[in-house]
Amino acid sequence: MFTVEGISELVRAIRRENGFPDSPFRIDEVRYDPEGDKLFIIAHDRTDKSVVIGNSLVIGKLRERLGVKQVTVYSNLDLEIKRRKLEEAERLVEGTELEFLKPIIEAEKRFPPRKWPEVSGNVRTLVFLSFNAKALLGFAERLNLPYEAVGLKYAFPKMKYEPIDGEPAEVLFPDGEKLINLAGERKAKLVLADFPFGLRFEKEIALLNPFRLLHIGFFELKYLFGFERPVVYDKKALIRFITDLTYEGLMESTDGANLIWRMWRR
Repeated sequence: MFTVEGISELVRAIRRENGFPDSPFRIDEVRYDPEGDKLFIIAHDRTDKSVVIGNSLVIGKLRERLGVKQVTVYSNLDLEIKRRKLEEAERLVEGTELEFLKPIIEAEKRFPPRKWPEVSGNVRTLVFLSFNAKALLGFAERLNLPYEAVGLKYAFPKMKYEPIDGEPAEVLFPDGEKLINLAGERKAKLVLADFPFGLRFEKEIALLNPFRLLHIGFFELKYLFGFERPVVYDKKALIRFITDLTYEGLMESTDGANLIWRMWRR
């Protein structure tokens, strides 16, 4: 239905029509997901990816011309980094209570598109509502984890959770020691939060940021689970949090700049 040659020619035409320079680019593969009416373009490298996206205007016009619900561009480098992260994730969960994540890890290796199998994790879980609060809850529900949700007072007024005391910076950099103690009190063996790492085990409790473990970026999380901006946070910590995600390829620089601008205006 969609070919590399056809998409490439259409991108060139859209760039010419809208005054973009005639920059060379290479598309290695296109994948269409009829179930979600989504087209995935695999560019050769990140420079090629930028040319295809064209400040979002080119990719937006491309979606309109093709008449599909969504067009997303990745580079082969993006996907190779993800595959290597997933290989490490497999090693981390091997022989632990989190082995139930292995089918999800295997499915992510075949991304795009994303096709998760049904998985049930029978591990008592504490979810700390941090920056990606909706995604953390969505992940717990998607994996049928028995969980309790806690978060800083007033941080997410539209969401239901048990409020606890803490510093605004914890919304971006959760206090692992505090959460380990809280999990221990509640006999939870797994804590989900926006930790600055994928997975660690401390005091027989797993500290998991599933999105770092699976190398799923902010843009994808918004489409998977939605996004609710916190109203309590530390502005300086926000900059460090977003620059860390951008550096690791988990957030586009334009998304990061937009978030900082919006959240610093408050």
